[in-house]
Amino acid sequence: MQLRLDRRLAFGALAFWFFQLTNPVMAQEPIKLGLSIPLSGAGATWGKGSVWLCERAVAEVAKAGGVKVGGKTYQFQCLGYDNKYNAAEGAKAAQALLLKDNVKFIGGSLGTAPVRALQSLSERQGSLLFTVAWGASIKGPKFPLTFTQMNTPSEISQPLVAFVKQAHPQAKTVVLLNPNDATGQETEQIARKAWEAAGVKVLDSDWYERGSSEFQPVAAKLAALKPDVVDLCSSPPSDAGLVFKELSALGWNGVKVVQVGTGAGGLLATGAKAVEGTYMGAAVSLDGPSATPHQRELDDGVRAATGDSINAVQIGFYDAVFALKAGMEKAQSLDPKVVAKALPTVTFNSFYGKSAFGGAATYGSPQQMLLPVIVTQLKDGKLVEVARILSPEMRQRGLQ
Repeated sequence: MQLRLDRRLAFGALAFWFFQLTNPVMAQEPIKLGLSIPLSGAGATWGKGSVWLCERAVAEVAKAGGVKVGGKTYQFQCLGYDNKYNAAEGAKAAQALLLKDNVKFIGGSLGTAPVRALQSLSERQGSLLFTVAWGASIKGPKFPLTFTQMNTPSEISQPLVAFVKQAHPQAKTVVLLNPNDATGQETEQIARKAWEAAGVKVLDSDWYERGSSEFQPVAAKLAALKPDVVDLCSSPPSDAGLVFKELSALGWNGVKVVQVGTGAGGLLATGAKAVEGTYMGAAVSLDGPSATPHQRELDDGVRAATGDSINAVQIGFYDAVFALKAGMEKAQSLDPKVVAKALPTVTFNSFYGKSAFGGAATYGSPQQMLLPVIVTQLKDGKLVEVARILSPEMRQRGLQ
């Protein structure tokens, strides 16, 4: 009986491999898309949603016929590693992806500190790196294999701050609060310049350690300054909700901003009514009539996977898959260096519409995915889009 079973298993294995060899779609090895993301801790929601959207984009590419290069058809495969949003774990994830799994394409990475650790290896190894990290220090001609797949503070801060100032012309002062890490430090510099350019005085800029859950002391310090605006800059939604809750308990009720705020769920879960009116620059509202059925379907999938609505951080992992497909097919190559040279020449359909790469005037090379800045606000406990701002480069190139 066992011998008969073994023969059936052997026959099944032979049949499977015969199918692979004779099927033009199945015959090729998959193109691995490595992901370095937080799957635990305060940023876990971002990471889990990013994995889901990468896998969904891969499935859509497969359904549409795969990636066609050199007369062959390839499929993508997502490989996610937890970087725990810190440099040490980011280095471990980098070694696993690039050295153990021999990944040539990083489909997305999150967190400036872990991405720096990843980039130091990916550029040397000749692997193409997509990232949603916000630090400008990881971009430019020195990093020809690095591309950014979402708007960063360099794209978000100025138009968001200008919009908030126009909506609240009485606002004269602001205080800033950021996590005390590479992401927070770089975001703080950009946010400070944006508020000062808008004619709003920065009274103070403070820091907290990522992973903190006790915000009463820092909230008391901020509230004592009596600012018109509190900008939590790069704070994750759950942290931001706790800070605004403490500020509300102290009697402060000014203009609330989270420049790279990514969603309503985390804010409401920890801040409840205290977060009402908060402005964000990296969240997406799909309740309006402009949202497509496909966008709503993706949002439903992310909600089921994470418990929160879809956001711009996660969407970057979806868009990168289609950008890579366009770059590979334009280059007719799977060599990361050849694909990297092709990417600035392609346009592709992103979650938002037609997109391309640009940003040479800011970074010195066209490595920034060109996307609209969507300003959202919490109104009556719901996330509402209040502005959609296109950059001059996007308008010039007819994108979106």
